[in-house]
Amino acid sequence: MRNLDFSSWHALLSTIIGLALIALISVGIRLLAMHTVQQRRERENRQINERLRTLIAAYKTLGGSFTGDLSVDPSHLRDLRRASLPAEGEAVAIALPVSDRSRRMRDAVEAALSDIILLGTEEQVALAARAATELAEGRPTHTAELVVSVRDFIRKVLDLEPVPKHLAIPRQGPTRVAGTRAKGDAKGDSKGSGKGGGGMGGMGGGMGGMGGHASLDDDHTAHH
Repeated sequence: MRNLDFSSWHALLSTIIGLALIALISVGIRLLAMHTVQQRRERENRQINERLRTLIAAYKTLGGSFTGDLSVDPSHLRDLRRASLPAEGEAVAIALPVSDRSRRMRDAVEAALSDIILLGTEEQVALAARAATELAEGRPTHTAELVVSVRDFIRKVLDLEPVPKHLAIPRQGPTRVAGTRAKGDAKGDSKGSGKGGGGMGGMGGGMGGMGGHASLDDDHTAHH
């Protein structure tokens, strides 16, 4: 206020314009800072939401089952089919279709482990890397410890109360994936057998017709 000059209209106008410019610059800097902070928060929120969405999907895949076999079978479908074939010198058994449920479950677990290694915490990455190593080495893999870590992290980020320690939650394992390949093969076999039956019927009819012509020829020869 000491440097303000109110001695004339020109001086007063210059003072007002100077104050307005200072206020405008201050407001502009404040708005720019607020916009930058808001963009950073929106980016962080998008990252957190994407991270939570991925980890929740991985949690459902790795811990969607409480009963049955809670381990992941690392065997590939070709290994299961090779194991079902009879060895040399053994009697040939009827080839049964091998279910690909374990393969589907293993593929889903591998994808979930890859997502956790990408977006998980340090503890979760270590547990997921250990599970992935067990799968690569062909050993049955359990995911219960990793599921607990992911569950606690998700509840903490969502500001939910931690799971009470006195609750005895059963061990969780990978969700069981319903296989549909066997049904498709059965439909294909039924259609193929139906067509084959029709074809055999037609051949039977043709053979019947040929038999009828042969009997007429024999009767004609006998009359002569």
